[in-house]
Amino acid sequence: MKKIYASAADALDGLLKDGMFIAAGGFGLCGIPELLLNAIRDAGTKDLTFASNNAGVDDFGIGILLQTKQVKKMMSSYVGENAEFMRQYLSGELELEFNPQGTLAERMRAGGAGIPGFYTKTGVGTVIAEGKEHKDFDGETYILERGIVADLSIIKAWKADETGNLIFRKTARNFNVPAGKCGRVCVAEVEEIVPVGSLDPDLIHMPGIYVHRIIQGDHEKRIEQRTVRQA
Repeated sequence: MKKIYASAADALDGLLKDGMFIAAGGFGLCGIPELLLNAIRDAGTKDLTFASNNAGVDDFGIGILLQTKQVKKMMSSYVGENAEFMRQYLSGELELEFNPQGTLAERMRAGGAGIPGFYTKTGVGTVIAEGKEHKDFDGETYILERGIVADLSIIKAWKADETGNLIFRKTARNFNVPAGKCGRVCVAEVEEIVPVGSLDPDLIHMPGIYVHRIIQGDHEKRIEQRTVRQA
């Protein structure tokens, strides 16, 4: 089965449709699938729902799709660092489903593992719990959270072999693995593709069974904020 594609546009060919649900990896600007996001913008696919920790910044990451009004709904943990995200939400132009970070990661992980829902104490007694089933266990109240299953997962890794086994670098691993596993189709962009057998099996973070398409490309690796002391 062919997994390696020449470009992000090629890898997304036949997968995009208006109104689809996409899970995207990354945290801040670390490990975001920037090439695939650029290709979605260029394709003009609209009315999208994204499950992602945040939406990047105004001109990078999912932020570029907010600028073009291609996103209908965000399922996120964090709104900061993106003025357009905040503006659209506060003006009612963008639907937002807030999730605690751990809950969002677990919802993705559960969906990828075939678990339809789970109970958690996180969010009990807050707006997060509104409209959700409550249940008591051992005298403590929990709320039911649903697992996430997306139409498409887009993620970024450091290395891949030709069968799609992935290795992530440092904090780029955090949301990329659960986001990658919860999509019906997963497309990964990587910095380097190596021959099968080149990667130590003990170092694989995400097995190729979850990965359907791969592209290799150059990445900007932008820093979200840099703070230094006076010289």
